[in-house]
Amino acid sequence: MSSTQPLGAATAAGSRPARRLRRRTWRQALRRDWRLYSLAVAPLAFFAVFRYVPMLGNVIAFRWYQPGGNLFGEYWVGFYYFQEFWSDPSFWHVFTNTLVLGLLSLLFTFPAPVILALLLNEVRSSRFKRIVQSISYLPHFLSVVVVAGIIIQLTSTTGPIDQMLGHLGHAPIDFLQQPGWFRQIYVSSEVWQTAGWGTILYLAALTTIDSQLYEQARIDGANRWKQTWHVTLPGIRPTMVTLLILNIGTFMAVGFEKILLIYNPLTYSTGDVISTYLYRVGVQSGSFSYAAAIGLFESLIGLILVVSANFISRRVVGTSLW
Repeated sequence: MSSTQPLGAATAAGSRPARRLRRRTWRQALRRDWRLYSLAVAPLAFFAVFRYVPMLGNVIAFRWYQPGGNLFGEYWVGFYYFQEFWSDPSFWHVFTNTLVLGLLSLLFTFPAPVILALLLNEVRSSRFKRIVQSISYLPHFLSVVVVAGIIIQLTSTTGPIDQMLGHLGHAPIDFLQQPGWFRQIYVSSEVWQTAGWGTILYLAALTTIDSQLYEQARIDGANRWKQTWHVTLPGIRPTMVTLLILNIGTFMAVGFEKILLIYNPLTYSTGDVISTYLYRVGVQSGSFSYAAAIGLFESLIGLILVVSANFISRRVVGTSLW
């Protein structure tokens, strides 16, 4: 009898699928890569302690809270504080100011880094490019207090702006005392402070675009403007959409610190926003439950904006956060 296997048996053995590798359990993965997982301990602890645990305090928006009493309120009041601020004309005034400032900030601060990154991408002198980048990055590292001090000094009646207007024969303007100038001052300072730092992500995204696409566009007769429109902008579109969704998420959280430092009762009509209103009502007046209800309402609007922007982006552009 021959010791070789029958042809049919050999064929069946050869066609038998290879045994699948057994998947590692999470314990085995943790034991193997514990050094990498340990790097996430500090960020997770930070978000748990300073982001998620404080969310338990939102319960005082539905309970009557007295400072020094029960941490989670004395007794249940339901939607009393929500009905109170819904019927408060002062709240809707600051709500409108928040929408206007948020919309203006988004309208000017979002495209500014994109435009600056496109301009820097066209610069051929690497030395000049590094100098411009360094100068544009510097405002991001300044404290909000320093930025507010610069704004106050520039816009005071003895500042350089009014001195320049005086040389031109114009009367001095006290910019920070006039409500009509507050929004322009705030938005322009935001553009100055954030535009340079925002270009980092876009410049990084520009390096991922295949250079052969530009060569093909030049062969087809496209000039620099058409190359930018048809090659560069589509190449950085995922980054633009992601950052736009994140900016929309913080649409209602207009800069509290800067506004608090540069506004005054004379500019409340255009500069008072929800965050500063919460500070006066919640911290200075001691109405913590009322402030918690307004803050919860503001967070709910931010959540709706993020989810809506992500849904629209996924349907229209095909790019989204999730």
